[in-house]
Amino acid sequence: MGPLQATTLSGHTTLLPENVLEALSRRMHGSLIRSDDAGYDEARHIYNGMIDKHPAMIARCSSVDDVVAAVTFASENGLLVAVKGGGHNGPGLALCEGGLVIDLSALNGVEVDPQRRTATVQGGATWGIVDRATHPFGLATVSGIISTTGVGGLTLGGGHGYLAPKYGLTVDNLLEAEVVLADGRTVRAGASDNRDLFWALRGGGGNFGVVTSFTFKLHPVHTIVGGPTLWPLEQAPEIMRWYREFIEDAPKELYGFFAFLEVPAGPPFPEELHGRKMCGIVWCYSGPTENADAAFSPVRDRKPTLFGVHAMPYPTLQSAFDPLYPPGLQWYWKGDFVRELSDEAIAAHMAHAEVPTMRSTMHLYPINGAVHDVGADETAWGYRDATWSMVIAGVADSATDNDRVTTWARDYWNALHPYSAGGAYLNFMMEEGQDRIKATYRENYDRLTALKAKFDPTNLFRVNQNIPPAV
Repeated sequence: MGPLQATTLSGHTTLLPENVLEALSRRMHGSLIRSDDAGYDEARHIYNGMIDKHPAMIARCSSVDDVVAAVTFASENGLLVAVKGGGHNGPGLALCEGGLVIDLSALNGVEVDPQRRTATVQGGATWGIVDRATHPFGLATVSGIISTTGVGGLTLGGGHGYLAPKYGLTVDNLLEAEVVLADGRTVRAGASDNRDLFWALRGGGGNFGVVTSFTFKLHPVHTIVGGPTLWPLEQAPEIMRWYREFIEDAPKELYGFFAFLEVPAGPPFPEELHGRKMCGIVWCYSGPTENADAAFSPVRDRKPTLFGVHAMPYPTLQSAFDPLYPPGLQWYWKGDFVRELSDEAIAAHMAHAEVPTMRSTMHLYPINGAVHDVGADETAWGYRDATWSMVIAGVADSATDNDRVTTWARDYWNALHPYSAGGAYLNFMMEEGQDRIKATYRENYDRLTALKAKFDPTNLFRVNQNIPPAV
């Protein structure tokens, strides 16, 4: 095959001799896919179809030893490196142009200990895999709202979802992590070992190493009562004013995120609503099912056009959006943390509330309940005083609509940003510059740069929302 041209950490190109590449291949149990190999194009595709990056090679790891080999190879050769778990990252930070991608997707096993109520999850697993392993035991932990999302990216960014008001963020349920550091060492980080690294991993993104496994605390969650409620778009200001008061005082078992949407043409939505622009709230009640009617009584009092709330297994709700958002769609999203939903902010929302495509949306996710029980300096995730995490997602089926959905998302975000708390949920950011990253970490930023200097002084892990090492 001959030498392979690759991009270095300094942005220059280098030629990797065939014997060097063969040495890495021989050391790996998995496969090393080069840019001229069959299967390369399939291997480089990720969830967001708008991303079109061409790494020089992809190390598809099948063991922790493979990860160590790939990290060591990248470090010794000064290569640009990216880490791919589930591949859901919006700006495509699971890939890099011309460098080495460490692909964890084959490392997707889950071990459940029902007595201790823990799950140890490999770094390439998705939340759907976790749900299938934990649900038979009537257990779950906090994750997002789409089951094809990767465990690694969501967790390292903090992790919020349906169970957060009751059980906190995903990182609040992280007990331990196994990490391959930039120097090739494999270490454990938790309450007893490498506590500073453990602190940084809980919200610090992929800056500190390759996490090959996560051990989570599980909770008794089996059947929930949930689903969508919808109202006409013109009622949105009234519903948003009601929602901002109701959700803050709601019991911790009741979660609901607000959305602008175009109703999809299919179940569970009745035909007369198909294609209508509406507002809605998607609910999850994780308390005793016999108490659900009382919990939803105030919601029924708002007389929704559709009340699609019913009892279901928790994984059913977790995977409900999977058919609407399959891999390969064109995505552009922007986010912000929000403390107050003022009347002025609602007016700004309404100016952009008509989504440009059926899959485009705006969500306001509650950040409340148990999330607020943890101090801002107890984990790297510093926005414990937020009330909502907002995401504006322009989503198109075809690249021909990319400009339209991107312009809508940017204009919408620009109109709402003055009403924000300043920073954003790491997993809802595109590549937006260092000021945005600093605003997201707030007072925790300097500590994170110091820990980056300790664990990754050369900034090997830089293809992320990057925290450069302190000088």
